[in-house]
Amino acid sequence: MLREMASLGFKHIELSHGVRITLVPGILRAVEEGLVEITSTHNFCPLPTGVVQAAPNLFEPSVTEYREHDQWLRHTKRSIDFAAQVKAKALVCHLGSVTFFWFHPAHNVKNYLRDHPDAGRRPEDTAYQAVLQKAMGRLRKRMKPFWEQTKSSINEILDYAAQKNVRLGLENREKFEELPLDGDYLEFLAGLPANAPAGYWHDTGHADIKESMGLLNHRQHLESLSDRILGFHLHDVSAQGQDHQAVGSGHIDFKMVSSFWRPHHLLTLELSPRITTEEVLSSKARIDALIG
Repeated sequence: MLREMASLGFKHIELSHGVRITLVPGILRAVEEGLVEITSTHNFCPLPTGVVQAAPNLFEPSVTEYREHDQWLRHTKRSIDFAAQVKAKALVCHLGSVTFFWFHPAHNVKNYLRDHPDAGRRPEDTAYQAVLQKAMGRLRKRMKPFWEQTKSSINEILDYAAQKNVRLGLENREKFEELPLDGDYLEFLAGLPANAPAGYWHDTGHADIKESMGLLNHRQHLESLSDRILGFHLHDVSAQGQDHQAVGSGHIDFKMVSSFWRPHHLLTLELSPRITTEEVLSSKARIDALIG
């Protein structure tokens, strides 16, 4: 797996949340031989024993049920251990979600956007704004215990991550109910202890999807968090709303995104398995050109 990546010109790799335990011996051998360097990993990595497909939300830090919380804590610490073992600088983490047993507020938002695909990018669509604000009100009304649990969970692992010299990249998400809500990121990060080994991890596709829902402005969101960014997941979004597409194949303004890159940031191409080799290479070339 890593030999194929190296053959495409990549010397720095992120190990995703789809890495099965059976791949670990080969990964360690590739690292020992200097084939590639692992710059970041993604919780949970490697996957828990018996799990054979990508499962970043298998256990969530927002869940208040103690058995699942213990599983999240155990496997997150295990992921931190592995990140330290392969000398990764960061572990990318999801921060959970708000659950609804019925009457999920996102349904009305999705239904409106299905019939009016451009509504989220048109603030003058007052009907959609009313639907969105009502849904957001319901989400915020229910989110408090989940959000408090997420913050408690992250504080629980900060010292452990610091001991292992691994920073936590807290990633923005694409689903309506996932945490944190985008407007809460700055306050959340500012509230972490001084010198906490954590920062913001920006996913371009997720931000674009949220922008299409009218939930953020991509540039303004980056501006507000620019001092706290650790790294980026880079991928495009098609006109049909599919993310993890080749860079340049969709409508994301990567020149704008690149204006926020700094030398210490980690940049990861996070592409769909359906992307062709040629599209991987063209994505790399576009990002190289922006870096250059």
